[in-house]
Formats: sequence, C-alpha cells, structure tokens
Amino acid sequence: MRVVVDLTQCESNALCMGIAPEVFFLDDDDELHLLMEHPGEELRDKVVQAVRTCPKQAISIEED
Repeated sequence: MRVVVDLTQCESNALCMGIAPEVFFLDDDDELHLLMEHPGEELRDKVVQAVRTCPKQAISIEED
C-alpha cells in the first residue's frame, strides 16, 4: 500500500496524526509530513481509519 496526501486539500487538522502517528506528523508550522509512504500491513487499519476520518478527504491509499 502507498499513502498519498493531497497537500493542497489538507487543512492540517491532525486527525490523521492522532490515529496513525507512525505514518503522519504535523510540525510546529502546521505542515503535515508523511513519515511512511509505504507502511506495513500491520498499520493498514490505522491508515484506513485516517483516510475515512480526514475532513477534507486529502488522504488516499494506492495499492502497490
């Protein structure tokens, strides 16, 4: 799986970071950073929840 974030849509709400801090990080300047573009399957449930929770639908998953 590959995590994709559309930074033009992201409002830096940090909901994704709260769900999957292993994958997403919001810095002090309120900029979202993707820590893992290809997280392991053990994180799939968290990433899927982050995708569903994002209020701007700025996160998506592409299957490798």
